Amino acid sequence: MLSRVAESIYWMSRYLERAESVARLVDVNLHLTLDAAADYGDQWEPLIDTVGGQPLFAGRYGVAERDSVMRFLTFDRENPNSILSCAWKARENARSVRDTISSEMWEQANRFYAFLKGYAESDYALMNPHDFYTEVKMATHLFDGIADATMSHGDAWHFLRLGEMVERADKTSRILDVKYFILLPRWQGIGSTVDSIQWAALLKSASAFEMYRKKYKSISPAKVADFLILNREFPRAIRWCLDQAAESLQCLSTGMRQSAPNQAERRLGRLVSELHYARIEEVISRGLHEFLEDLQGYLSSVHEAIAETFFSATLPLTEPVKSVALGGGQ
Repeated sequence: MLSRVAESIYWMSRYLERAESVARLVDVNLHLTLDAAADYGDQWEPLIDTVGGQPLFAGRYGVAERDSVMRFLTFDRENPNSILSCAWKARENARSVRDTISSEMWEQANRFYAFLKGYAESDYALMNPHDFYTEVKMATHLFDGIADATMSHGDAWHFLRLGEMVERADKTSRILDVKYFILLPRWQGIGSTVDSIQWAALLKSASAFEMYRKKYKSISPAKVADFLILNREFPRAIRWCLDQAAESLQCLSTGMRQSAPNQAERRLGRLVSELHYARIEEVISRGLHEFLEDLQGYLSSVHEAIAETFFSATLPLTEPVKSVALGGGQ
């Protein structure tokens, strides 16, 4: 497979996963502010921190309010992490590899972008936010299902899964980090009913609330962190995502291996091993924010190794996305 094709598939899946993550964050935050009402305080600014767009938002909108944050995260073309920007980049990458992916995948990527573009100049998302963001999430889920059912599970599919899992692990770490490091120090109601609502919202942001409650009877910070970081069965837990990424990376590397594992395998394998043997008590004792910050930095190095190993001969199709943790983009 050409490195250009592999890179386009990798970034296509990353951008779609990013769009779905942003939609979920906004939708959950809308429900959270309704549930907690005035007692909860302003919780729109942390959403910008989660996706890493604070300087750009401040320059374009100023105060973080409901409508301005929703527009910035959903339709702002100047924001490289907005849902519309991610959908456009995913579509452009899909267009460049139409002969590699299935026609159904291309049609769904194109349909998703057309859906967003059609609502970009209207107030539909602001007036019917739950319906709108549900449609966004369902569109990306539909793409995943189509890809799994219509694409041969060879190298192209493994690049698709590799990008998706790396992006998902990064977003889960950022959602958790924002709660611990940004919300808790500013909030005086730790341990209160409102605090429980916050933790429930965090789980819902990762689509983890129902599966968490099946495993644990009560919500506590340590249990939430354990579930989202170290659970080996939940498909949005960091450990599960990186296990899947390592499996695809191993399949991709098998055909090109000469003797020793490549740099991407070594870096990802080291991270996976650490998560396999980690205990949440040790993580919290060390400092959860520090652990997650180190994890995000190491994920960045994993991405760089993947790019160097498989994509080094290609040129980007679009401008690099500077504001995301893993850097770069196609």
